[in-house]
Amino acid sequence: MKPTKVIRTVPIVAIRGSVVFPHTDTILSFGRPKSVAAVNAAFSEDRIIAIFSQRDPNVVDPAIEDLSEFGTIAVISQMMSSETEIHAVVKGQARIKLGEGLAHEPYLIGKVAEVAEEEFEGAGIEALSKQLVELFRKAVNLGKGVEITTVMRIVSGGIDPIELVDSVANLLDIKTNEKQELLEEVSVEKRLKKVIEYLTHEVNVLDLERTISMKTQKKLENQMRKAMLLEKKRAIEEELDDDTGAAAGNEIDEYSSKIKKAKMPKEVHEKAVKELKRLQQLPPSNPEGAYIRNYLDWLVDMPWSISSEGAVSIKHAEKILEEDHYAIDKAKQRILEFLAVMKLKKKSKESQPTILCFIGPPGVGKTSIGKSIARALGREFVRVSLGGIRDEAEIRGHRRTYVGALPGRIIQGIKNAGTKNPVFMLDEIDKVGSDFRGDPASALLEALDPEQNKEFSDHYLEVPFDLSQVMFIATGNVLENIPHALRDRMEVIRFPGYTEQEKFHIAEKFLWPKQMKMHGISGKKIKISDEALKDVIEGYTREAGVRSLERNLANVCRKVARIIAEGKKYPHLLKVSNIQKFLGVQRFSSLIAEKKDEVGMATGLSVTAVGGEILFIEVSLMPGKGHLILTGQLGSVMKESAKAAFTWTRSHWKELGLKEDFGSTTDVHIHVPEGAVPKDGPSAGVSISTALISALTGIPVKRKVGMTGEITLRGRVLEIGGVKEKVIAGHRAGLKIIILPKDNKKDVEDVPNEVKKEIKFVFASELEDVLKVAMKGWPPATTQPKRNRPSAAFIATA
Repeated sequence: MKPTKVIRTVPIVAIRGSVVFPHTDTILSFGRPKSVAAVNAAFSEDRIIAIFSQRDPNVVDPAIEDLSEFGTIAVISQMMSSETEIHAVVKGQARIKLGEGLAHEPYLIGKVAEVAEEEFEGAGIEALSKQLVELFRKAVNLGKGVEITTVMRIVSGGIDPIELVDSVANLLDIKTNEKQELLEEVSVEKRLKKVIEYLTHEVNVLDLERTISMKTQKKLENQMRKAMLLEKKRAIEEELDDDTGAAAGNEIDEYSSKIKKAKMPKEVHEKAVKELKRLQQLPPSNPEGAYIRNYLDWLVDMPWSISSEGAVSIKHAEKILEEDHYAIDKAKQRILEFLAVMKLKKKSKESQPTILCFIGPPGVGKTSIGKSIARALGREFVRVSLGGIRDEAEIRGHRRTYVGALPGRIIQGIKNAGTKNPVFMLDEIDKVGSDFRGDPASALLEALDPEQNKEFSDHYLEVPFDLSQVMFIATGNVLENIPHALRDRMEVIRFPGYTEQEKFHIAEKFLWPKQMKMHGISGKKIKISDEALKDVIEGYTREAGVRSLERNLANVCRKVARIIAEGKKYPHLLKVSNIQKFLGVQRFSSLIAEKKDEVGMATGLSVTAVGGEILFIEVSLMPGKGHLILTGQLGSVMKESAKAAFTWTRSHWKELGLKEDFGSTTDVHIHVPEGAVPKDGPSAGVSISTALISALTGIPVKRKVGMTGEITLRGRVLEIGGVKEKVIAGHRAGLKIIILPKDNKKDVEDVPNEVKKEIKFVFASELEDVLKVAMKGWPPATTQPKRNRPSAAFIATA
């Protein structure tokens, strides 16, 4: 760098977001008090001012150290003042370097030194200058916004390289820090190269923008041309009165014809005609036309006036139900009664609430019986699975304002059925969830309410659709998971699990022929013996339904099919030995047969979403301080039953032959195996009490005795639910005696006869009744004379 030429003291102005170059005219606005004072002082004297860019533009009142090292000394050629700002035209003179700061108030004053340009000469500088001029000319031709006087001065070729490069640098669209670097560069050659690099990038961007603009313009011109030609074609067709050709190619006439054929209600017809007029007025290129066409397609395709005319014949329906389903007689009788009411109400033309809800474990035929009902009524069958749905729009559709909007699943199902009175199955209704997108179960309320569904409104269609003739059937595993308001609108029919005998007949009559046909071996006349079929049921499945049974029979059919395909000799009658060869070692055995009468373990009965189950309640004692430990993923209700049983035991210590202080010197651990499975409900109270008393007295519990019932602090056995499912589960597990609450005696009528023949029922009203049957050798020999039952106050504090 050459030595500085001139050092002088001048007013200093700080600017933000900009850089002033020498040899350029720039309009600046000053609003800060110190900047205004500095400009006024300079303008009143020699009009010379030093302009520096701030290092940090966020500093409101910059000091000398907040300014860049290099700046520009300029002359104020014109100035105009307003109430709050000064607007000045400044002409940059030379590069300067900031020296010592002399004053901060009332404005910045400091010493600056002019920075001399490095010497330049030769053909290299001239070539770079010509290249820069050509690039600038090209940028202007591509649309860069520059004043005409500036363009003429630069491209005329009458300015030296220093003025040229500074003038072009001032016009570049680059960042402030990049302009500051150009200002600080004293080598003309390096500055020329850097400006050429920036300007080349800018030219490339401008060229790309022009290419895109030309393509867009050409596309628009083509669309306008097509629109004009289509309009001319329409005008020519009208002039020629070519009715045949116009009808074939006119989309509007086609929609108009479809609207008339749909026989819509008056309100819907007016809506369709209104949308058709909107479509007619839109230009072909308008994207909204596609949305209107899709909407009209849905309107004209809906079965507004199409219905299945199948007559309800009770005998025909009974025949079909018996053909398709074995057992579940109570459910079938309830369905036939329901169909009879439908038939009578149809004759009297009354509104008919056709909403059924099938509740039962998986695999008992809930969905398939819905298909049988549709076949019996001569109606179309539609099934929609609601499992896992969390968006309300899945039920009621999306608004048409959304891209890709569609009607909800109910309207979609009606359209697919093609009639307005199908049998509509809402499968897994107890699996519906809710989140921030709404509650689908609440959206179902309108559809499933006979008083409201005459005018069901879908968000997409925005017109009412009559659902009163649709026969809705909902299915689920657990009734309690269905919201009460929704449950109140449905007629609940429970489907219990199958007994071993019922499974045998279902497999023999339905499943085995079906699987043989599916695996291509129905023509081979292969039979399965009764013993082999029972072996599959008892040794390879343990379920309330028959899905696992069907899978095992399919496995057998696949093994036989492979033998036949390989050309080997295959068995025509499958025996137990064949089943064990095909399916391997038995997976299940009697849960009770392998047990023995044990102390501190009782067998309880429960109901889950997959049917009845048996529970083994285990109790263990250890020295301690009277703590009650509960494990096995027990719910809050089941924990309360265990606490009630413990309290009853402590309050009856004399009758049980126990020490008075056993409750404070012994810790009790109650565990229910299969800890990974959550368990809850009050019906385990009796079995928990029995296991606890067995552990404390040392008397074993009979292994073939199962029990269920809620226990109170006074030892009363209260009524519970799910008796049929629990009894069937106990029978399946090998129990011989089942203890039930006395109030549940009426529920035994629902238990299949073949189960009642093999099980002895004992009905208990007090816990002592349970202990007499369940315990081996009750009462204990050490028991104290029977005393009066303790008072409520004693029980509460025991």
